[in-house]
This record gives sequence, C-alpha cells and structure tokens, in this order.
Amino acid sequence: MRQTVAMAHLELITIIVDDYDPAIDFFVDVLGFDLVDDSPSTTNDGRPKRWVVVRPAGGETGILLAKADGDVQEGAVGNQMAGRVGFFLHVDDFDAAYERMIAANVEFITEPRTEDYGRIAVFVDIAGNRWDLLGPVNLAATSAAIRPLG
Repeated sequence: MRQTVAMAHLELITIIVDDYDPAIDFFVDVLGFDLVDDSPSTTNDGRPKRWVVVRPAGGETGILLAKADGDVQEGAVGNQMAGRVGFFLHVDDFDAAYERMIAANVEFITEPRTEDYGRIAVFVDIAGNRWDLLGPVNLAATSAAIRPLG
C-alpha cells in the first residue's frame, strides 16, 4: 500500500530573468501580480543578490524572479521549458485581461481561441517564456454570436 504525505501547497517556482526591475514591472504592472517580497540576499558563495517574489492576487504559489548568474543561467533565460508553454495564467475575464495585455504591448504568439476548457491564447513573458492565458468562455458573447437572426 502506498503511503501519501499531506502537503499544504506549492510555495514557489523560479523564473530566471535578465534583471530584476524590468521583470518586476512586467509581472506587477502588466500582469497585475502582487510584489510579495523584494529583499537583499546573498548567493551561496556570499555575493549580493535580491530575493524577489511576485504572486497573482489571491494566489498561493509565488514566482521567485531569479537574476541569471553565469553563462548556464543566462542561456536558460526565456527557454526554461525548451520552447513549450510552461506557465498557465488563469483569469476570470479573459477578454479584459487580453485587451489590457495587448495595450501593454505583451507579445502574443497565438490569437485567442475557444477550446472545450475555455478561452486561450499563448503569450511571452519579459524573459521570453511561453504562457497560456486561460479564462472561461464568455457565455454572453457566445450566446449572442450563435443567436439566430430575425
């Protein structure tokens, strides 16, 4: 019999970025995340760095924005998922979020489309990583679009 261990939640994931401040601006000002922490810290070998955590408003899991340190990490910026979508941002109002992000010059690499599970479009974050923007189907707009004429 397999024994399970109770876990509360996933606390943090890391996204490697070129620099802290532009990444903070993107996640906070463009995506609407909360800046949870921005504290001085040190690397394992004692060099200064920052501990920067952003989190979607009301969410439990945060994103540690880690400045690339060295050639290997610099090579991973924007390619942490080897070109696949690796992050999924679920919003309550897809159309409003999409329009706000377009107005902020976020790069979308697909047009919005409707799938069985909702509305989706793929965008690229400040570091170049691919994200799915996901939201429920706007039932009012869908009903209006399929309402018979006359």
